[in-house]
Amino acid sequence: MRDTLLIALYAFAGAAAAGVAGAGVLRLIRRRSLTASLAVVAAVGVVAMLTGTLAVSWAMFLSSHDLTVVTTVVAMAAVVSLATALLLGRWVVARSRELTDAARSFGDAGAFAVPHGPATAELDALGRELAATSARLAESRERERALEKSRRELVAWISHDLRTPLAGLRAMSEALEDGVAADPGRYLKQIRTEVERLNDMVGDLFELSRIHAGTLPLSPTRISLYDLVCDALAGADPLAREHGVRLVGDRVEAVPVEVDGKEMTRVLGNLLVNAIRRTPPDGTVAVAAERTDDGVVLSVTDGCGGIPEEDLPRVFDTGWRGTDARTPPAGAGLGLAIVRGIVEAHQGRATVRNIPGGCRFEVTLPTA
Repeated sequence: MRDTLLIALYAFAGAAAAGVAGAGVLRLIRRRSLTASLAVVAAVGVVAMLTGTLAVSWAMFLSSHDLTVVTTVVAMAAVVSLATALLLGRWVVARSRELTDAARSFGDAGAFAVPHGPATAELDALGRELAATSARLAESRERERALEKSRRELVAWISHDLRTPLAGLRAMSEALEDGVAADPGRYLKQIRTEVERLNDMVGDLFELSRIHAGTLPLSPTRISLYDLVCDALAGADPLAREHGVRLVGDRVEAVPVEVDGKEMTRVLGNLLVNAIRRTPPDGTVAVAAERTDDGVVLSVTDGCGGIPEEDLPRVFDTGWRGTDARTPPAGAGLGLAIVRGIVEAHQGRATVRNIPGGCRFEVTLPTA
């Protein structure tokens, strides 16, 4: 028993020396190829066995003949181990280089394709993760392009909408200044109207900037949806009378919601104004509110004749006004974008769909 313990001690000491040396070598080549590290690991195992055998032989526990036999066996094992480590290292490095080449497509705005062929479980998982990341980046780039297009359209349309009233204000002010205005009172009234429209446009831009920046202040309170709808209908009634449009709100349930009353009134006002302006005279704009399994659904239905299917996904985009909305009364295309921003800030969603004769805007809010 004592001899066995001594043999184990000498063998451990020799193998530990080889292990320490191997760890030092691995540290020195830690930035080199994986093939070199695998070769060192294989060599450490063989050298540890050899040094342990030599230590046991030096302690007179092993004859010279037995030492020669063991050394020969270890040498053959070393050859096989090193060859296997080199082959494995080259294979792993080749798979890694394929992943590296495929990952370069990220920088070129391309799609990542997982290399074909067998790979280790770790490399295979890395490839799947890179493919998923590539898909997310592609979606992000597509969203960024859509947003950039929206911004360009918004700048173009805002510039167009600002130029027209500013030119009118300049002409009217010059006429008043030169004393050639036939009816100064009418000119002053028109100037006031144009200034109010410009003020509304600047207010919409400021509201939209706060929504995009995520700094829209909300003060949620418990309020009945019936009261919100009644206030919005009362505010939109003069515009509806001017356009000869009937407002209907007889399907509104008194459902409690936790919302910012001021912001939700703006949402309803924007939807109603948009519906009234798109509905022909003698048409009807209907407002409904009901509780569903998803929450509280508030809807505004108009008689605009419907929206082209290809334009439906863009209705809530910033600056979108449709192909026929180029006149100043149509606004700057910010109203529906503000609607979506405010609703999403309340953890809700805004959608639109066509119905016979018009379209239906729906706002879904969490139930209080």
